[in-house]
Amino acid sequence: MNNISKCQKIINELSADALVLCDEANMHYLCGFSPSEGIVLVTKNDAFHLVDSRYTETAQNHSADTGLSVIEINHAFEKELAALAGKCGVKSCVYESETISLKRFNALNAEMNGVEFIPLENRLMLERGRKEAEEIVLMKKANAIAEKSFVELLNFVEVGKSEKELAAQFDYLMAKNGSHGLSFDTILLTGAHTSMPHGVPGDAKIKEGDFVLFDFGATYEGYHSDMTRTVAVGHATDEMREMYDLVLKSQLAGIKALEAGVKCADVYKAAYDVLDEKNMAQYFRHGLGHGVGLEIHEGYNASPRSTDTYEVGNVTSVEPGIYLPDKFGIRIEDVCYLAPRGRENISTVTKELIVL
Repeated sequence: MNNISKCQKIINELSADALVLCDEANMHYLCGFSPSEGIVLVTKNDAFHLVDSRYTETAQNHSADTGLSVIEINHAFEKELAALAGKCGVKSCVYESETISLKRFNALNAEMNGVEFIPLENRLMLERGRKEAEEIVLMKKANAIAEKSFVELLNFVEVGKSEKELAAQFDYLMAKNGSHGLSFDTILLTGAHTSMPHGVPGDAKIKEGDFVLFDFGATYEGYHSDMTRTVAVGHATDEMREMYDLVLKSQLAGIKALEAGVKCADVYKAAYDVLDEKNMAQYFRHGLGHGVGLEIHEGYNASPRSTDTYEVGNVTSVEPGIYLPDKFGIRIEDVCYLAPRGRENISTVTKELIVL
């Protein structure tokens, strides 16, 4: 997958000479892996990957596929970049205005004296949001690893097990099953803790009649998965079942509304209205979904304040929830792909209430 041409398109649209990338995910988009440090310089005719000795061999191994010329630095990154830009005749350069640190920008500006800097804004993120078929294959691989691990973990869920214990087991299973790393710190909560949307696993132990909430993701070659499931242990009360069914109905409404050309805010509203009909929308306290890819949260989001619109190629989570303080919480999350042929749900694990 060669994404240099997408960057050159941006360069031409902005009437610039080059584009410089320092953000790890943006660099991965071009170089095929995630260096913790480095710089990618794209010009109208060439593309270069500046690395230190830690990443030289890895970058060279990827270069045949990516088309980047690898340069191992001998001095500070900014100084090497300035020299290379000078050789390429760069007079104006697009920079990552939404992610670059002030320290890094000042360093670039100081070394590249006289070069005009033009803000990239969200142009490359929009390109990253339009997933290619090869990217979807990697995301499905990450999802398959996560789902296999979740199904295996259910065999360990029982009364008396702690959140921390099960979260550690979950992380082990994902690594064992081929995950290259966690998408994010696993959220595994039980009982009243499930009412905290992003709670942290602690010493609380599972009790008979508890909900247990799992929010988890694996990665594969840099691409993320994301899923949430909520199960009951031993039994579920009528109220628990009623609220679970309501959240599922809300999620299905959100998925049904998800189409290319539809505003993200309207997809949020489709799910929100289902909860509002039962006077439960006040307990839905976050957005409905977010872009997923090289980052676990990237690009657009589905919230009432969003101005984004879904496009073909987008991959997004759909994750409504109800959170009753000091009682319980329920969230159900799938990741969906707006394929050229129509919407596809990448998540496959059942959403029927599981009672262990």
